[in-house]
Amino acid sequence: MADITRRLGWRHLRSAPTAHVRHHRRGKLVHDGTGLSFWFRALTAALSEVPVDDRELAMTFHARTSDFQDVSVQSTVTYRISDPGTAATRLDFSVDPDTGAFRGSPLEQIATLLTETAQQHALDVLARTPLAAALADGVTAVRERISGGLGTEPRLAATGIEVVAVRVIALRPEPEVERALRTPAREQIQQEADRATYERRAVAVERERAIAENELASKIELARREERLVEQKGTNARREAEERAAADAVRAEAEAARTVRLAGAEATAAREVGEARAAAQAAWLRVHGDVDPATLHALAVTRLAENLPRVDSITLSPDVLTGLLAKLGGGAAGAEAAEEA
Repeated sequence: MADITRRLGWRHLRSAPTAHVRHHRRGKLVHDGTGLSFWFRALTAALSEVPVDDRELAMTFHARTSDFQDVSVQSTVTYRISDPGTAATRLDFSVDPDTGAFRGSPLEQIATLLTETAQQHALDVLARTPLAAALADGVTAVRERISGGLGTEPRLAATGIEVVAVRVIALRPEPEVERALRTPAREQIQQEADRATYERRAVAVERERAIAENELASKIELARREERLVEQKGTNARREAEERAAADAVRAEAEAARTVRLAGAEATAAREVGEARAAAQAAWLRVHGDVDPATLHALAVTRLAENLPRVDSITLSPDVLTGLLAKLGGGAAGAEAAEEA
């Protein structure tokens, strides 16, 4: 929109570099170009402003395929007004000299023209295409058809409009149909996921089986080694027992021989001691056989006194003393009688 200011009945217009301004005064073209800046009187001026920049027009419309399925087409058309003079004469681009706003709606007219033309060509190509093919390759076909149709549309050229680019964003069926179409793909994806899960589980089971087999093999090898170890221990124990038995036998034989020798020595010693004792006893008897009885009695008393325990003091009562004296007196009398006899 042009920037218009007022000064004492005059108006000053300053346009943007992307706006083509045409100024007529009393039916004559006074100013014509982009980025203009000039003074004018509102009562005698006729102004029009045509935008010459690239503009994006987003459009969405519905179409029907050859198998009677509704689809929505989302596209964007980029256009520009290449001939501002022609466009200003075909469409109402006039602006208010006081505010600079459009008096009409030329851009909406251009949008309607482009949308209806693009929709016509899109409907023409989709009407001969089934839904599956339209969803698979319809975007390219629709884009090429819209681009070619807008490029050869005579009304656009006569209006001074040039189509720069056409983009088709998406072709979408109805939600129910889209869900129905997604179901096989989702089931296939789910099957692939299940297959991957089963394969992963199978690999995990195989790995667990390999691990279990390795552990079992390790246990078997360990048991085999333990068995060999037990056998070796038994062999060692048996050999040790045999060696110990042999050593005990040698030790027993040596002990028996020593015992026999000791017993023989003891028997010889006992025999010699007995013979010596017997000889001594015989000699003792021979010696005492020639001694008188009084001497023998004295020796017997002496021997008895030697074997008696030590007595520190003896207390003799009169009765005991009398009895001893009587025994001694009787013994002396008997001795004397024996001597006399």
